[in-house]
Amino acid sequence: MSEDAEGREPGRSAARRRRVEGGRHHRHVVRVTPEEEAQLLALALRYRVSVPKLLVDSALAGGSEVAASNASVRHALITELFGLHRLLANVANNVNQMTKALHATGELPPQTGEVLAAARRTAEKIDDVIDGLSS
Repeated sequence: MSEDAEGREPGRSAARRRRVEGGRHHRHVVRVTPEEEAQLLALALRYRVSVPKLLVDSALAGGSEVAASNASVRHALITELFGLHRLLANVANNVNQMTKALHATGELPPQTGEVLAAARRTAEKIDDVIDGLSS
């Protein structure tokens, strides 16, 4: 059986994988959500390959290492964002208490400067996380 210059059998589209001597003996079934299926189909169409070829090629080209790395980064980021969320909730609670005291007495509580500084620091931490995502 002869193959053309791109390694395909004559008459075969670019979307299929080449036949191999002895065939392929192992099979993997992967279940995906409708959203994941749409993404896989779009990528396969973009690269003019089948979804199985896309999955095999991307995994064997380091896709699994990149995916594992992304998962650990995502976990660390989620942990940091939860911490920032708790900190922001505490600052918001302090601001509410100061506002209540201001309405009751007409004077700003002495810790106002500290609370506002904490709010600024929290905003800066959030900006740092966002900058880290952008790079």
